[in-house]
Amino acid sequence: MPAEVAIGFRSVGAEDYALLRAWLGEPHIRAWWGDPEEELGFIRDMVEGRDTTRPFVIELDGSPVGYIQVWHIGHHQNAAWLGDHPWLAELPPDAVGVDLSIGDAARLSQGIGSAALAAFARRLLTEGHQTIVIDPDPDNARAVRAYAKAGFRPIPHLEGRTGDALIMQYHHHNANGTT
Repeated sequence: MPAEVAIGFRSVGAEDYALLRAWLGEPHIRAWWGDPEEELGFIRDMVEGRDTTRPFVIELDGSPVGYIQVWHIGHHQNAAWLGDHPWLAELPPDAVGVDLSIGDAARLSQGIGSAALAAFARRLLTEGHQTIVIDPDPDNARAVRAYAKAGFRPIPHLEGRTGDALIMQYHHHNANGTT
């Protein structure tokens, strides 16, 4: 992806629902996300304040190309979530999780997702978040590669213990290569 391309993020609003619904129906998203109407309902809950997850549209030079959200691990460290996702208990409560998808299949495999994820992770760091994780399905090789390119690495003590999720953590590298 050309370095001069500008990636931005803007909060999802009601005016984005039709676009998000169309994206959620795309086969490359349906393969890894749930039912489009149910997923859109979750996003509506976020926008309308019933869920603390923060949803954003990823923009490339001002045009929407994907979706990204950040959720608070501590808000999900409860019986309802831990039953299906016991690994959540092994992360610090102030950690945040990120999920994203490129909306248009024609924009896949162009480096946009990894560039957007890295930019979003840097933004979260500036907001004071120390632990940033992402939990792709280990079978989603395209996503795992993109997340690794963005600076995410599997958390060794959780590998092989988290079912259908590979728990990866962001490692920020400064100029001299240390974290």
